[in-house]
Amino acid sequence: MDREEAAGRHDEGQEAAADEAAASPMAADEDAGMDEAQGGEDRDAEAARAEDRDAEAARAEAAQYREHLQRLQAEFENYRKRVLKEQTQAVDLAARPVISRLLEVLDDFDLALMHAQDRPDFDRFLHGVELVYAKLIDTLRAEGLERIEAQGKPFDPELHEALMQSGDGEGDPQVADVLRPGYTLKGRVLRPAGVRVERK
Repeated sequence: MDREEAAGRHDEGQEAAADEAAASPMAADEDAGMDEAQGGEDRDAEAARAEDRDAEAARAEAAQYREHLQRLQAEFENYRKRVLKEQTQAVDLAARPVISRLLEVLDDFDLALMHAQDRPDFDRFLHGVELVYAKLIDTLRAEGLERIEAQGKPFDPELHEALMQSGDGEGDPQVADVLRPGYTLKGRVLRPAGVRVERK
């Protein structure tokens, strides 16, 4: 091999080395870009997996809340039905003592009517009816029933119902006659007294 050929090869080697050296930073940059892109994809995939886990946990929690709510609704509906049944029974049972005491009055009426048929003695019959009436009044009074005293009282629309009116004076209306007795039950007006009102 002569000197010129050797020199040419040496120059080619240097150029190749220079080209390789020049290309080496570009290749390194490309490798770094690829690594960075790969890392970005990994981070995106991890974030997507985390979002999926969060969404799944939220769905499970929502299903748990829904099941709890449905159970509460069913329990409340059962409670409502039970309370309604108990209230109905309480109203039915509340009337039993009164009815039981009124049965005694009914028995007394039966006895009075039987004796009146056997021995038609008006005075004894009247006395029997008065006794039964007194017993009935006592029974109802024990339950809180009171008669409204209206005769001669100032007219009170809360307690009295004016069925008739007389007089043309300018004074305050007064109860002149009681046409139908009124009653209160435990302090509340059960039926107002039907009265004739007079102005003097």
